[in-house]
Amino acid sequence: MTKYAPRTLADLIRRPIISEKATIQLEENKYTFEVDPRATKPQIKAAIEELFQVNVIGVNTQNPPRKKRRVGRFGGQRPQYKRALITLASGDSITLFPEV
Repeated sequence: MTKYAPRTLADLIRRPIISEKATIQLEENKYTFEVDPRATKPQIKAAIEELFQVNVIGVNTQNPPRKKRRVGRFGGQRPQYKRALITLASGDSITLFPEV
């Protein structure tokens, strides 16, 4: 496997996506993250394994279409992002909601 610099890997993962569908997939040991649009699947896998100390089985990515938005008379688009669906090995988990 290719070695990546740990500093650059931390910048690839932006935030976890918490939606109704993503919450249901947590039961199947699948986690959804927003990642840098330029990130590749091997880079995403290495970043998740490095940051959370887990074993990643699969990485699926999706580039959702940009939605149009308006502010007054000015038109534009929402920022571009990439969604990554991470499948972990059985027995591994990521704590998204820490206990207080």
